[in-house]
Amino acid sequence: MLNNIGLPGILLIAVVVLVLFGRGKISSLMGEVGKGITSFKKGVAEGGKELDEATEEAADAAKDVTPADEKDKV
Repeated sequence: MLNNIGLPGILLIAVVVLVLFGRGKISSLMGEVGKGITSFKKGVAEGGKELDEATEEAADAAKDVTPADEKDKV
């Protein structure tokens, strides 16, 4: 059904949306969408950093396999 809309159909839909909501409302909506995308990207980057830090901590803990009794003797 949506495969045969074409350019004239898309333009008609865009004009109807513009008339219904107005230029200011669409502009503010797109601004909010942009902020949401930016926030999402920032969150993904922070999550990746936390995952890397947790992996490094686990790797450091796994490297030292000396029992606590043996560490005191050194």
